[in-house]
Amino acid sequence: MINIKNIVRPNIIELQPYSSARDEFNSKDGIFLDANENPFGSLNRYPDPYQKELKQELANKKEVDTNAIFVGNGSDEVIDLAFRIFCRPGIDKALTFSPTYGMYDVSASINNIALLKIPLNKDFQFDMNMVSPYLNDKSIKLIFICSPNNPSGNLMDKSDIEFILNNFNGIVIIDEAYIDFAEKESLINLISKYNNLVISQTFSKAWGLAAARVGIAYANKEIISFYNKVKPPYNVSELSQKAAIKALKNYSSYQENLKIILKEKKQLKNNLLELDLVKKIYPSDANFLLIEVDNADKIYTFLVSKQIITRNRNKQVSNCIRISVGTSEENQKLITALKNIL
Repeated sequence: MINIKNIVRPNIIELQPYSSARDEFNSKDGIFLDANENPFGSLNRYPDPYQKELKQELANKKEVDTNAIFVGNGSDEVIDLAFRIFCRPGIDKALTFSPTYGMYDVSASINNIALLKIPLNKDFQFDMNMVSPYLNDKSIKLIFICSPNNPSGNLMDKSDIEFILNNFNGIVIIDEAYIDFAEKESLINLISKYNNLVISQTFSKAWGLAAARVGIAYANKEIISFYNKVKPPYNVSELSQKAAIKALKNYSSYQENLKIILKEKKQLKNNLLELDLVKKIYPSDANFLLIEVDNADKIYTFLVSKQIITRNRNKQVSNCIRISVGTSEENQKLITALKNIL
């Protein structure tokens, strides 16, 4: 166990958070004259600032305490607030692995935090000989691990993750945006074992709510208390909260869609392997495939001309394109286009 307050920025510890009107009165019934709201309309009232109903649904599904849950404006808010809570601008550092999700870099730059990057090996796993020396660097306050990784799609080795947790005196954030598509379970059960662990998940992928922008962090209640302290008072809209609650209650629809996506993924992979232009398909635990082709820039541009939009990852992984699994019809149009490329 580590002392979390030793990692938190001193000004955040001293911060007096904004107290919203809804902090002082929790009931939905009453005459509300406290928040300068318009008395007319159906969306005229501020949302629950702590998303209590949504957190209860999540707590039931994930078998965690509601005090161990933070709900944010997408996973990007979970990432951004981590820098604000734990890293002093221009002084502290963060660490991640490459290639990986680009928002760690962007958020670090916005917050004026140096982001160190350790290259993954040829299987997109950690090279622990390279990682170990960094774990004793006291200037590093955050480590970001994307698992399943983006753009490669693979889960990171659990034993390596636990080694990092056991030997690092900072905060480890495991980004599980794609965990619903993986055969192995989330590492959320480890938050009771490691008080420096944050698990980030999202409603944007398997739950089909990308437009709602709802991200979640699971961690011990002390870390969550700092997230709640720093976040904007009404960071998740009422519409987004209701959309997430509805999705959780309609669990059978989530399961059915997940089943279809995984089936289509398998079929898409088989069809891609039949194409001469596909040199390799990397193992994927996500809802996308990273494929190596003979000329990624040319193929990407050709597909755009056919109004088929993939993700050109040539700059991150040589001659690779990342393809999301679409509907059966969309996937077939992709394959047909690739068969007819000049």
